[in-house]
Amino acid sequence: MDPLKGIGNKISDFFSPTAEASGNDQLYEIHVELPGVDEEDIDVTTDDNVLLIKGERKFEREEEGRTYYFSERSYGQFQRSFRLPGDADLAKVAATYTDGVLTVKVAKKEAGRNGEQRIPVNRG
Repeated sequence: MDPLKGIGNKISDFFSPTAEASGNDQLYEIHVELPGVDEEDIDVTTDDNVLLIKGERKFEREEEGRTYYFSERSYGQFQRSFRLPGDADLAKVAATYTDGVLTVKVAKKEAGRNGEQRIPVNRG
C-alpha cells in the first residue's frame, strides 16, 4: 500500500491562498489572491484583533469525455488569519474583491484613542 496515495487530494481539500500585508500612517492593507472564488463564498470577520478570511473555491471541472493527466489547481475550503497590531481600529474595516484579489483595509486608531494615556511624573 502506498502511504502517499491520495495525498494530493487531501491537500486540495484545504488550501491556503497567498497574501501580502502592508501599511502606512493611516491604515493596514492586506491582499489575498483568490482567483476563481465567487464573492459570495468569501467571509471576512474580526475578533479580538484577529482578521479571519475564509471561504471556498468550488470544484468545477468538465469530466465527460476528458482524461486529466495532472492538475495543480486547488479547490475546497480555505482560511487565513492575521493578528492585527494594537492600533488597528476594528470599527473601520473595509473589504473589496476585484479581479480575484481580496483587499482588506483596516484603519489605524488615532493617537490617544487606543486607551493610552500619558501620566505626568511630578516631583515629590
